[in-house]
Amino acid sequence: GMRLKASHIFLLAVFGVLLVYFVGMSLFGGDSAPAETAKAEADQPPQVQVTVTPEVTRPYVVTLRGRTEAARSVVVRAETSGVVASTPAREGAFVQKGAVLCRLSVDARQAALDQARAALRSRELQRRASASLAEKGYRSETQVLQDQANLDAAAAAVRQAEIALEQVNIRAPFAGVFDNRDAEVGTYLSPGQPCGTLIELNPILIVGNVPETQAGRISSGEPATATLVSGETLSGQVRFVGREADPQTRTYRLEVIARNPQQAVRSGLSADVRITTASGPAHLVPPSAMVLDAEGRQGVRHVGPGDVVVFTPVQVTEESAEGVWVRGLSGEARVITVGQSYVEQGQKVRVALAR
Repeated sequence: GMRLKASHIFLLAVFGVLLVYFVGMSLFGGDSAPAETAKAEADQPPQVQVTVTPEVTRPYVVTLRGRTEAARSVVVRAETSGVVASTPAREGAFVQKGAVLCRLSVDARQAALDQARAALRSRELQRRASASLAEKGYRSETQVLQDQANLDAAAAAVRQAEIALEQVNIRAPFAGVFDNRDAEVGTYLSPGQPCGTLIELNPILIVGNVPETQAGRISSGEPATATLVSGETLSGQVRFVGREADPQTRTYRLEVIARNPQQAVRSGLSADVRITTASGPAHLVPPSAMVLDAEGRQGVRHVGPGDVVVFTPVQVTEESAEGVWVRGLSGEARVITVGQSYVEQGQKVRVALAR
């Protein structure tokens, strides 16, 4: 039984020591200092970290997805009827303005022109003879006028025959790419039937849609760049911003026109477009500083005069590696970067600069 008693004594001793410790702590107020500190901290405003961002003047950049498009595309048609005799232009080839795309067989057109020219020569001789006879009094003025009228009609017939002969050549109305041939050798074409499609790729268009929030900021003539999937960059300017929104997407059509001298860039390629619009005040803020208010507006919380929290709605004008460029703030802003989710408009805070 002695051994059992020893273990009891040991437990009692440990209990005694703990009791003395706690009683001593409460008597000498060892506990009260931390309690007062905690109470003081609870009464103090919450602490936030801020980063001070200056207001800078910066061009606003609008970015959007777009695609390349031919500046114009025209179906080149026959103006007269005939059988296609030759197709000098290769499909996909670049052609100069006036190049023959399809040639119809001449048929009797050359003979008709020769005949009209012969008739014109005969009328000229007749008119000349008539004039000299009139001078000598052997011809009436009426007869001279009639011969002049016949000469004019013969000249008009020659022009008509020349046009009819030239119309066998179906030509390119502008320099471009002969994108698609509709008529092969041997095809009979009536007036208005297609020889093929000609597209203009220099200049080239890059088209896209801009949201209503940005459409009002973009003006014709503003500089733009388009980066293609291949990594190639085209430089151009805004040619057109729509005035009427697409009813489905609430976006406006935008066209950028760019040089494409080698015609190397095709139609229908995806492109990332950057448009530089007029300069204005902007602030660089960390992406994490962006918050939504109760109404769902995007903005930043910053510390105003008297160390009070202010919420300001902002618009993102550009995203960069350093942060987000926003408009809406003014002057130097103390943007809250730590604690912005736990404070609200009008709340007093203690400010610490972000390390």
